[in-house]
Amino acid sequence: MVRFNENFTFSFRAISTIVLVLLLLPVGLFSQEALKSAEEDYYDFLSLQGLANRPALNYRTLSDGQWQLAGAASAGMHVWAGNNLGTTFTLWQDASPTENWFARGLFQGIDLKVYGPEWYNSFNTAAPYGQNDGALWQGKGYNTSLTAGIRFEGYGFELTFRPQLSFSQNLSFDLMPSNTDSPYGYFWGYGKNVGVDAPQRFGDKPFFVYDWGDSEVRWSWHSFTVGFGTQSIWLGPAFMNPILHSNNAASYPKVDIGLRRQKVVLPWLNWYLGDIEARIWTGKLTESDYFDNDDSNNHNMIHGLAFAYAPSFIPGLTLFANRVALVKWEWANLKYIWPAEENTHVGEQGAGEDQKMSFGFDWVFPQVGFEVYGEIGLDDFVPDGFPKGYIRYPLHTLAFTAGLKKTFDISTKHGVYGELRGEVNFSEMSQDFQLQWPYNFGFHHQVTQGYTNRGQWLGTGYGYGGNMQYLDFTVYYPKGKSTLVMARWNPDNNFIYSKAVYASAKDDQGNNVLERKYFTSWKANFIVGLSTMYYILPEFSVSGGLVYNMIVNNHYQNTSEVMHNVQISLGAKYSL
Repeated sequence: MVRFNENFTFSFRAISTIVLVLLLLPVGLFSQEALKSAEEDYYDFLSLQGLANRPALNYRTLSDGQWQLAGAASAGMHVWAGNNLGTTFTLWQDASPTENWFARGLFQGIDLKVYGPEWYNSFNTAAPYGQNDGALWQGKGYNTSLTAGIRFEGYGFELTFRPQLSFSQNLSFDLMPSNTDSPYGYFWGYGKNVGVDAPQRFGDKPFFVYDWGDSEVRWSWHSFTVGFGTQSIWLGPAFMNPILHSNNAASYPKVDIGLRRQKVVLPWLNWYLGDIEARIWTGKLTESDYFDNDDSNNHNMIHGLAFAYAPSFIPGLTLFANRVALVKWEWANLKYIWPAEENTHVGEQGAGEDQKMSFGFDWVFPQVGFEVYGEIGLDDFVPDGFPKGYIRYPLHTLAFTAGLKKTFDISTKHGVYGELRGEVNFSEMSQDFQLQWPYNFGFHHQVTQGYTNRGQWLGTGYGYGGNMQYLDFTVYYPKGKSTLVMARWNPDNNFIYSKAVYASAKDDQGNNVLERKYFTSWKANFIVGLSTMYYILPEFSVSGGLVYNMIVNNHYQNTSEVMHNVQISLGAKYSL
């Protein structure tokens, strides 16, 4: 007997009956998956072969991730066909649906999907390591998160509740001197408490975090949608380091409105022009407890615009453009949700804008299981503007991410396939700033917390001001997958570059000032690791991983300092 309280009692027989009823209900042929979940990665793998239709062109959330199998996969012919990837149950459907122009844009019934529960655990032996994990902070020591949820859809309404509860042991390790009021703050900026809210460590004690995660209320009609909630956003085609937005940080409340992926057909001529997607949103960001002691600036406003177009005359190609703007938390600054010239010329006491944009392409060739993509980010307008300024020096504030994916048939007889993924990311300071002032893509002198929420980066998980090269190879087989990963990165080379902006190698007396002082001080990470996910039962999977993480020059010293961190991870997930 399971007893919740005096007035609410369930027997195991009752629970079994409910589960049986759910299993006998009509089942939907689509699946909405969380960002960076094993299921989303698998559907993406199928899409490279034309076996799944991508639900989004550029703007991805859980609610916008309604994958549909295609081709042979729709008939149950795919690698994981024997595993439960998550089921959508139709609780009720109108047998005589209303037929008019408005009602045809709504599902006239009630659908249900249950997420998880999913339990993740990791242990870092020497230093923090981990990214794209929501509100979880994977510090030194033991870390864990538990995620579960439920989703109802009916008559255009969508109600999703999928919170995350996490714990970090947060053991101590040697920190660099802080640039903020907190001794745990980031180690450089444009002045005291000016730069970024990205703590090196979240205090000196273990802590729990409750995050609303992928929860929201939404209403949709055909492709039109409007919602309020905290679902994480992923912008662009990158699988590791999107320039502007990922699920690396804790979620934040936001309101959005726009169009999901929508076919465009020219009236009367019936010409198919391609697919479009558009979204606009505004949200509330929050400072961590380890930045400054000023409670008047604990919140910032974030505005976003996302647009994508997949032309019909170039199959597989998607073009996209994104823009975000951070301003101080004042209701008057809602006007900056739309790009404006004024938005880039505010004073020290004004809105405090921090505007960034990215644009790029994604091109999929399902005939050969290949994808290539690129994204370019800009944080500021080039002096003298377009076209002269860009002709003179187009690299001003430029960042980029580029990558590729390729599938392989290893053994079709035994259902074994491979996927190779590679990605490079670069966001170092353009060198024209050596003649101006120190700079970082993720910092700002007016929005002093930088491009973060609750102390974690909103975009690239490892931060800004450095570069990363990432490569992994995954083998998919009927009972799961195994992945070998290798990567290296410099988390923030701009810290070194900033030392030279107002200095020289020698002073007027010929004394050494910078000469070779930082010549070998670059901090770098190298990882190599192996992870596996295995379906013990069609509904129950377990996972584990082992990563070796070498950290060179952890404190940006001109030495041969090396730290050796090992991360061990374990997980389990049940899918109804």
